[in-house]
Amino acid sequence: MIYPSIDKILNTVGSKYILAHVAAKRSKQMHATGHYQMKESEYVSKKDLGRALEEIDKGLVHFKHN
Repeated sequence: MIYPSIDKILNTVGSKYILAHVAAKRSKQMHATGHYQMKESEYVSKKDLGRALEEIDKGLVHFKHN
């Protein structure tokens, strides 16, 4: 099972396409810079994409809707 639940995140994001775009972009930033917004031990996921979804779920990633 995926953590965090995609359905839960969609309540705050609103669109699965925006969610995919934001998560992919944040994941690439993590990979390129090695900068994480939480401590390594606080993440459930081991991969950057899962960690990006966790950050979005916790409200640590901010984005604008156009």
